[in-house]
Amino acid sequence: MLTLYRRHLKACPHRNDGRKYRRCRCPIWVDGSVKSIEIRQSLKERSWEEAEIEKQKLEQRLSHPEEAAKEVEAITVERAWEDFTCDAQARGLREPTLNKYRYLRRQMEQFAKDQRIRYLCEFNLEVLRAWRATWPNKNLSALKKLELVRCFFRFAHDAGQIPDNPARKVRSPKVTQSQTLPFTQDEMVRIMAALNNYADPRSRTGRKMRALVLLLRYSGLRIGDAVTLSRERITGDKLFLYTAKAGTPVYLPLAPLVLAALDAAASPTGPYYFWTGESKPKTAISDWQCKLKRLFELAEVPNGHAHRFRDTFATGLLLQGVALEQVSILLAHSSIRITERHYAPWVRSRQEQLEAEVRRTWGDVLQETKGTPTAAQERTVN
Repeated sequence: MLTLYRRHLKACPHRNDGRKYRRCRCPIWVDGSVKSIEIRQSLKERSWEEAEIEKQKLEQRLSHPEEAAKEVEAITVERAWEDFTCDAQARGLREPTLNKYRYLRRQMEQFAKDQRIRYLCEFNLEVLRAWRATWPNKNLSALKKLELVRCFFRFAHDAGQIPDNPARKVRSPKVTQSQTLPFTQDEMVRIMAALNNYADPRSRTGRKMRALVLLLRYSGLRIGDAVTLSRERITGDKLFLYTAKAGTPVYLPLAPLVLAALDAAASPTGPYYFWTGESKPKTAISDWQCKLKRLFELAEVPNGHAHRFRDTFATGLLLQGVALEQVSILLAHSSIRITERHYAPWVRSRQEQLEAEVRRTWGDVLQETKGTPTAAQERTVN
């Protein structure tokens, strides 16, 4: 059963009169449950009579989804995904993003087949929660997947394919931020030494592996950007990272050691350093990740993965006193908050400031302890 109530605004003089007070013009919300589906949402109405009508419509849609399907032409799950895919391609979404939606579509259609669900409107809140319970994804991966689901259902709702958007009522999973784990100097020494055991340094494989490790370590590139790096992005001793929102290009100078390794690994004909350009980028990235995994095993570095080179690059700059804002630009983060969330503990200036603040309080501590009797004085008094 659903219940209407006023959600009073901060400026409303009747806030203290409670949610049952009706004689104001604050927004009207609905609260309750229908067929074990918890509902708490705004009806986007301020008139109590209009809100009653909307509440009845909502109860009807949730109680009889099959009737709601008839009202919206009963769009099937497959048809909804086809419309969404066409729109995503028209928007020019990148191929990796489209692949994520294709994978999500296969999972959703398989679940619908198992549950004998045909129409999209049958995916109510209860069914969506049951589907999410089957996901193997955890932590940040589960959150990203839920965001894709919400995007799909929001598109379907805006297109009039479903009467309500149940995905917005699915609560986000708890996310525990992964710890920043840069390589130590000893680990980097072992990784560079393991290159000789992985392949002959004079062979093509050995030269490419050495170049990739140095590029990841001293550029901070993600593994995907490093594997698909083309020659034209390096001009002189500078690597073109990206074009900022202001339209100005952002470059990163590369050490002579890195440039020499890249020149030795470059193909005499192809435009890329580590990719032929013939296969899909995802395939090439997976191949190099497997090679790096083998390298970390030879170097006896536990939990080794490509992103730790990026962490090593970022923390190295911060420990040398480079401003957090500048590191954020080099990492191509969309917001400095992202950089701060992952790398704030490594900001040298901030740590020095914290230490200075603590040392400044020592004078008060010494002043306080001057009036404290020593153990010998206490024994004399007693």
